[in-house]
Amino acid sequence: MLNMAFRSPVWIFVFLLTLCFFTPVQSAEGNLTILGETPPPGFDPVSGKRIIPNERCLKCHGDAHEKTDIREDGTIVDIYADPQKIENSVHGEQSCTNCHATIERVPHRESPEVVVGCVECHRETWNKHRNDPDEKYERLGVVVETIDAFYDSVHALPNKHDQSETNATCYDCHDAHNIGTLGSHQRAEHRLKNPEVCGECHKKELNDYRESDHGKAVLEEGDSESAVCSDCHTTHTISSPDTDQAKLAITKNCGDCHKEAQRTYFDSYHGQVHRLGYTNTAKCHDCHGSHKIKGENDPTSEIHANNRLENCRVCHEDANENFLTFWPHGDADDRERYPGLWFFKIFMQTLIFSVMAFFWVHVVLWLYREVMDRIQGKGFNEDLDNPDVIYFRRFPTVWLWIHALFAISTMTLILTGTTLLFSHTGWAKAVVVFLGGTEMEGIIHRTAAVIWLGIFLAHLTIAVSNIWSKRDSFKWFGSTSMLPNWKDWDDLKGMFKWFIGQGPRPEFTHWTYWQKFDYWAPFWGAAIIGSSGIMLFAPETTAIILPGWMFNIATLVHAEEALLAAIFLNSVHFFNVHFRPERFPMSTTIFTGKIPIEEFKHDHRLEYERLLESGELDRHLVRRPSRRSDLAASFITTVLIMTGLALLTLVLIGLMTKPS
Repeated sequence: MLNMAFRSPVWIFVFLLTLCFFTPVQSAEGNLTILGETPPPGFDPVSGKRIIPNERCLKCHGDAHEKTDIREDGTIVDIYADPQKIENSVHGEQSCTNCHATIERVPHRESPEVVVGCVECHRETWNKHRNDPDEKYERLGVVVETIDAFYDSVHALPNKHDQSETNATCYDCHDAHNIGTLGSHQRAEHRLKNPEVCGECHKKELNDYRESDHGKAVLEEGDSESAVCSDCHTTHTISSPDTDQAKLAITKNCGDCHKEAQRTYFDSYHGQVHRLGYTNTAKCHDCHGSHKIKGENDPTSEIHANNRLENCRVCHEDANENFLTFWPHGDADDRERYPGLWFFKIFMQTLIFSVMAFFWVHVVLWLYREVMDRIQGKGFNEDLDNPDVIYFRRFPTVWLWIHALFAISTMTLILTGTTLLFSHTGWAKAVVVFLGGTEMEGIIHRTAAVIWLGIFLAHLTIAVSNIWSKRDSFKWFGSTSMLPNWKDWDDLKGMFKWFIGQGPRPEFTHWTYWQKFDYWAPFWGAAIIGSSGIMLFAPETTAIILPGWMFNIATLVHAEEALLAAIFLNSVHFFNVHFRPERFPMSTTIFTGKIPIEEFKHDHRLEYERLLESGELDRHLVRRPSRRSDLAASFITTVLIMTGLALLTLVLIGLMTKPS
């Protein structure tokens, strides 16, 4: 009866229902789930997937005697993964199926496709453990930053959101089974393999690299210190070599190994433009080549003597053989190799230091004496309540225009020139961007230079014409002459005695010794800055006459003399004319052409007395400038003073921050 009962439909239904609840069911994804119970050992408690120990995978894939397999289509594939390398890699604790997630059982016949992306895995792990104190997760933060850099690279194109559609993805470059920690043997080994890895896609570049000095050192000699692809192109932020970003990065990276060459390169015009962030001048790879870099003694090298001229002609089409004597990395600090350049640097720096030291001492002592005299009620004090009505005509109108144009062009030259000289500063980069780039900066600089030299020549023409017209009465060393004389020497000594309270203030004629210095300094500056600037303005034309090393000397003296002019004019000259207590806050005489008669008597008493005695004084007396003229002169003077002080500040910042 019992057997009959169990055969009834009711009991059969109950039995089948029980099997549904307690029998394992394979899901569509291959996960093992047990209804109502925790999965048994050997299955992942979270995903329910079968856990396949790495040892099971390595029974086939770790067999050194069976490194290949043949697919059904006859293709021979490499299936070997070195167990020792896996164990020692950063992924040594990972399960094979974490990446090869399509493998559900072993043995398997389907290809172990990688379906879990490196990017997603590292990001998810970092987000999960970013606050974990365990040091083993610390490196993950750097890895995530590297991923962001990769996304900005040319390798992440054309579809950075799908690693199967990128130009190159993580495992194309990295051996996932053999990634080592920093300083490990795997890392060193990977570095030596870097050219071969990149060469899988960039075959032509690899062939060129094999011929280079770098390639021979790495691939033939195993020298891990020599440059590999990632040293120049970076590891992950790789951009097209045609972009400015890549050109700037490659040139910077060359300097990581060739520091001395980078220093001298940045001292050149080419390097200064590059440091400002522009690539329109020669860079390392333009002269030395990119992948076939060889020493200068190799006949096939681009910098070999037989090939160098053609190299120069890429940019300088009309370059002649004199260009070959140019020193691309001329070092003014290297007396043995570049004695001429060293001499000119020493000469110019001695000139700068001696001139500035003398006149800054002069300024400090003068300031001290005038302050003390003012405290004691001495010296000249303008009566602001009863200003002079009678003025002395100091300058004709033409000199006002000449001074204004000369000042504006000089300041323009200082601004545009120091952007190159101090290209390492942030302000120089900001200025050149404001001006529209280095090419526009060059146009502005040269235009200002033409105006500057034109004004100087116009002034010289007028001065010679005036002397010629008065040749019968003009005295070359007279009171109205700008030529230095023995009285100037006596006045200089007398001023220093006055500074320290050992004598009275000297009486001056039409021109003082410091005014004569201010006048003759531009003659020296025009000769040095002008001639060197013309040489650099047209190098191909210059090379017809002069050897190439003259460009090195011209660049040095042009910069040093301009630096002297910038500092002197905007400090010493400003003090002499505007900032000493008797003139503070400014003198507008140069833009009105007139000076109060009492002020003229104080500053040029001997000239005043000479004119008074000869009866010529009345011819020079004029009315006080109109209010409109006075305001205009004050405005122009203020703008120029503020601009000059700003330029002086920028120059001093550049000098104090300039790399040694």
